[in-house]
Amino acid sequence: MPRLTSIAPTDRKRERSTGRMLIGGRGIGVHGRGGPILEHVDIDVAAGEIVTLVGPNGAGKTTLARVLLGLDRPATGTVERATGTVLGYVPQRLGIDQVLPLTVGRFMTLARRTDRRTIEAALREVGAASLADRALHELSGGELQRTLLARALLRQPDLLILDEPVQGVDFNGQFELYELIARIRDERGCGVLLISHDLHLVMAATDRVVCLNRHVCCAGHPEDVSRDPAYVALFGPRAARDLAVYHHEHDHRHDLHGEVVPIHNHHDHH
Repeated sequence: MPRLTSIAPTDRKRERSTGRMLIGGRGIGVHGRGGPILEHVDIDVAAGEIVTLVGPNGAGKTTLARVLLGLDRPATGTVERATGTVLGYVPQRLGIDQVLPLTVGRFMTLARRTDRRTIEAALREVGAASLADRALHELSGGELQRTLLARALLRQPDLLILDEPVQGVDFNGQFELYELIARIRDERGCGVLLISHDLHLVMAATDRVVCLNRHVCCAGHPEDVSRDPAYVALFGPRAARDLAVYHHEHDHRHDLHGEVVPIHNHHDHH
């Protein structure tokens, strides 16, 4: 892997537009009590790029995100990050204590000291300006995801890592969040690693899809579903604009124990 170079703060905005590599993992392996969780995983994300990581439950997606974030140490392999790269993270789950009510505005200050004007600007950017004085436990799924995204943006991240950001959000809300994530990428020039449990439908703005099931099973580009009249008729034009289909090309399958079983017909789709 090429060496990742240091970037002076004054050059950050200019460098963001060049598609420089932000983070890269090579040969990542993680072991648990029940055996390997990740094996020989290679992945990278560049500035201005949206990479969607898909895979079944238990595939190791969240574990890989934690390794890239530096929260967990891999047993094997390396993670390299461009010097000065700032990460923003939206977790898959957030435990909310309803006994001690917490407002959105207060929640935004927990990770770092931030003035109210900056908080309001972040909430406004994600379309949640009216939520500052709302109790966190009263938010809908979509409102909570916008709040978490706003908090991640307070760090002025070069790379956003979003762990299933549309989880618990209704169908229309998912489209709105996908549009928002794409707009943030376009306006900020940041990289995005988006983890999804949906194996075949990804946000249309995705540049690359990586399919993970303990190792990288396949990777490629999603297809624009707006070309398929049947899909448009079924889900409507908005779905066709915001979602894309990813066809998996695997040369293997996994048995009940997660072991690799070769597929001799290379045209079989996952």
